Amino acid sequence: MVLIGLVGEGIQRSHAPLLHQAEADRQRIRLCYTTIDSAERGLAAGDLPELLRWARTLGYRGLNITHPFKQDVVRHLDELSREAAVLGAVNTVVFDDGATRGYNTDAPGFARSFAQDFADARRDDVVQLGAGGAGSAVAHALLALGVRHLTLVDLDRARATRLASALTAEFGAERIAVGAPDDLAATLAKADGVVNTTPVGMAHHPGSPVPESDLRRDMWVADIVYRPFDTPLLRAARAVGAPTLHGGGMNAYQAAVAFEHFTGRPADAEAMRAHSADLLSSGL
Repeated sequence: MVLIGLVGEGIQRSHAPLLHQAEADRQRIRLCYTTIDSAERGLAAGDLPELLRWARTLGYRGLNITHPFKQDVVRHLDELSREAAVLGAVNTVVFDDGATRGYNTDAPGFARSFAQDFADARRDDVVQLGAGGAGSAVAHALLALGVRHLTLVDLDRARATRLASALTAEFGAERIAVGAPDDLAATLAKADGVVNTTPVGMAHHPGSPVPESDLRRDMWVADIVYRPFDTPLLRAARAVGAPTLHGGGMNAYQAAVAFEHFTGRPADAEAMRAHSADLLSSGL
């Protein structure tokens, strides 16, 4: 039996349990995936050390970590993968050989989705909204995918500055800048594309982070929010004729990488993406 779980806020409708369970069934692995919703259980970042200790004691193989704990969990782990250390964000924790290891599967998840659906997208100048846990992974993926200049825009400028500094060591200062939210319209006016990595657009964070008037048909628009599948930002982008990329691909591909960390078995990433698409189309 492989026992794993998801820790985060407002996660009761997450697709993670269904995606992992279906892949385990395909591979004839006995797997149990639980959810630990911080909102329902009254948990905060300060409870993470105790939560990790109990998960290990109860026999969990590992945990997926989502909003708002991807950055807070880092300092409570024994080891970090290189990518997780650079990004300062972890979404997959594995208990192995007495050690608690942290990985970031969001970056390869986004990279695979973007490369598959937006292979020919221009990427000279890209704007990213959000510099949190998921945002750090997406920023790394974008630069690794060849974005020549990335502007990070976050309501918390200090957070965006920290992320820019962390990425500078690997990609160079000339490829990364920090923008001001008040200057978003001007920043977007010269951008080839924009990526939303904030929670805006989710059911409990309604709305769009970009006014429709700032979108153009000659720019691409990506949103890592996958539920709802069709966010207000993506609808506004389609309304002006802009190409769009939804968050379903990233979610499925990052789950596939996490599954491999948990089980030690290769995952059928395309089957997991197809399953994710079925779940989204059915409204689950």
